Amino acid sequence: MATVSVTDENFDSEVIKASKPVIVDFWAEWCGPCKMIGPVLEEISGEMSDQVIIAKHNIDNEPNTPVKYGIRGIPTMLLFKEGELKATKVGATTKSNIVSWIKENI
Repeated sequence: MATVSVTDENFDSEVIKASKPVIVDFWAEWCGPCKMIGPVLEEISGEMSDQVIIAKHNIDNEPNTPVKYGIRGIPTMLLFKEGELKATKVGATTKSNIVSWIKENI
């Protein structure tokens, strides 16, 4: 399963009301580290699709949600489970680090 695009409008239905834990990757076109972890998140989305949903939120196109969650630097990943924010990971890192972080928090 590919990543899901979330907007300020569909954030509630796609993330808060999701049946599985959701990782929201806050990113922007101009962000180099964001582009580095993009393909990694696509891979994780395919490998862990039974456990977690990977969503991407473009902070330039959809500025309200990042403000609501206090996003100051990107890439920032937020993990939501049962509608609640459970964990935050800031900055680009390795696939194994991201997978470990997900497993620790779901």
